[in-house]
Amino acid sequence: MSAPISVSVPHRLGKAEALNRLKNGIGTLKNHLQGILSFEQEVWVGDTLEFVLRGLGQTASGRIQVMDDRVQIEVVLPWLLHKFAERIVPALKKETTLLLEKK
Repeated sequence: MSAPISVSVPHRLGKAEALNRLKNGIGTLKNHLQGILSFEQEVWVGDTLEFVLRGLGQTASGRIQVMDDRVQIEVVLPWLLHKFAERIVPALKKETTLLLEKK
């Protein structure tokens, strides 16, 4: 495994509202990614989501931690997918921002 990719997405919602929006939006995100990526494991522990994804025959793990002013995402990609990190980071930021903005 490679070093984790870390993405920070700022918000002004407060922790409770950001957490609520992410929890409600994960289902939409899973439907959007269906056929490309699948969530093999998804566990909320307090304000942190720990997950395992599978796609393109590869498995990635990570966590999303909701804080008062930002959402911190860390994903550990297999070395093959780590080469695409420059494309993955902007997509993570965009999708997380969209989930936070939806009311």
